[in-house]
Amino acid sequence: MSYKLSILDQSPIFPGTTASDALQQTVLLAQKAEEWGYTRFWVSEHHHAKQLAGSSPEVLISNLLAQTSKIQIGSGGVMLQHYSPYKVAENFHVLSSLAPGRVDLGVGKAPGGLPLSTKALQFGTINDGQDFSERLSFLKELIEDSVSGDHPLAGIQATPIPETKPEIFLLGASTNSARLAAELGISFVFAKFINSDERVLEEAANLYREGFPSGRLIIALAVVAAATQTEAEQLVGNRKIVKVHLESGRSVTVQSREQAEVFGNQSGEVYEISEHEADIISGTPAYVNEIFTQLQQKYQVDEFILHTPIEQAVERFQSFQLLSPLYSANKNIQPINS
Repeated sequence: MSYKLSILDQSPIFPGTTASDALQQTVLLAQKAEEWGYTRFWVSEHHHAKQLAGSSPEVLISNLLAQTSKIQIGSGGVMLQHYSPYKVAENFHVLSSLAPGRVDLGVGKAPGGLPLSTKALQFGTINDGQDFSERLSFLKELIEDSVSGDHPLAGIQATPIPETKPEIFLLGASTNSARLAAELGISFVFAKFINSDERVLEEAANLYREGFPSGRLIIALAVVAAATQTEAEQLVGNRKIVKVHLESGRSVTVQSREQAEVFGNQSGEVYEISEHEADIISGTPAYVNEIFTQLQQKYQVDEFILHTPIEQAVERFQSFQLLSPLYSANKNIQPINS
């Protein structure tokens, strides 16, 4: 296998379960991911979301580091538009001091929630969310302890200074994000499960490779694997991606049409809603790995991060196990059934 595999977990709250249940399942999945040979395990940041328990990745990462021993643990990602880069750097320096060499700092540009939660996160601050590039650049300088002498905050350090710095990854679904990651010399993760436009992926991959030839290119995919093609397709069902298109030109992907209506109304802008077939790779492990190989060869992908958006808890765990490096190397391993 010429590429690495990792997992993104959004801590879904399945029908009939609680947020506590969801977070315990995240801990268990991280432990299984380590056992199954995955490279890294990331948790997401979503706000005011009744179906997802992961609103504070830094807190969850701390617990996951304590519950595992070797797998990389990180954020997929911290929504930097809401926060002080200095505080983010401090948080991840503490985490990196607790678990040297095991912490990933994935950063996202999206709001991670509805307009009301964005207002709540930025309440009392002077912040319009339009200075993401500057925030990310300053965050990188803080992590590297390289704030320039002519910076307004020259001399500042984000303490404690860890022996091993957390690695920064930029998560995005556009060519602009790819270009920014290349300019800053950091790893880039293209969220294909959010933007399935192959033309955008191809342009983003080319821009990143041209701008930062030695950089790490990762694609985050929605994937469901099962013992048979039919079973995998049944698990996916008729899933849709719902997008809200605001008059200002911004588009946001949400989980349902109902959520899209709420987002549009809270935005205060004229909006339109569109629905698309969800871009989910589904099939047997052999079929899914064939798709991975095709993508790897076409875009020189270093790693895939797997997101499995189904509500069947057992089948979701089985999908990750069936695709795991350990399972691929030892077909005698029996899939979990509980």
